Amino acid sequence: MSRLDIEQKLWEEGFDRIMGLDEVGRGCLAGPVVAAGVILDPNNLIEGIQDSKKLCLSERRRLSTEIKKKALYWTIQEGNLEMIDRLNILWASLETMDMCATSEGANPDYLLVDGNRYLSTLLAHQCVVKGDSKSASIGAASIIAKVYRDELMASYHLEYPEYEWNQNVGYPTNTHKQALKEFGYTPHHRISFCLGTTKVRSPKS
Repeated sequence: MSRLDIEQKLWEEGFDRIMGLDEVGRGCLAGPVVAAGVILDPNNLIEGIQDSKKLCLSERRRLSTEIKKKALYWTIQEGNLEMIDRLNILWASLETMDMCATSEGANPDYLLVDGNRYLSTLLAHQCVVKGDSKSASIGAASIIAKVYRDELMASYHLEYPEYEWNQNVGYPTNTHKQALKEFGYTPHHRISFCLGTTKVRSPKS
């Protein structure tokens, strides 16, 4: 199956602003959930797009730059900690993807959504399980979202290096969990998640 099969069929049906939607960071203990939306240009396609997790760092960064240059439209949105703790991570993820679809200037006429559910909407859409491996539009969204979020977590690492967010980007690795037990949670942690501690990190001096 070509990663453009879904888009090609929709282009032939007359849709011309097909937005791929994906999110990253759902399983993390810290940091926002990040979603991206990408509308590819059928006349300026990009080689090498696939599931961002299967790409090395340098390739993700190269493709992220190319996607932003060649796409008809792209956007990245954050679901912040307040949203995650208020709605739960699933609904925060869906809301953040919807923020991409409704962002100014997007005007998609069809949505391709990674996963098996989406918010109720009048806009034509389909959910694609493992869509980042099956759809170039969703794959492109996964790439720019991951590059953005990984760089964001690396910047947080400079403030709180004990949690090793430059490597685990907020996921519950042994090092991350041990740091939570030893130092407590930071303003970047999702307090509605099971963090394994009630200890609050002392502010930086």
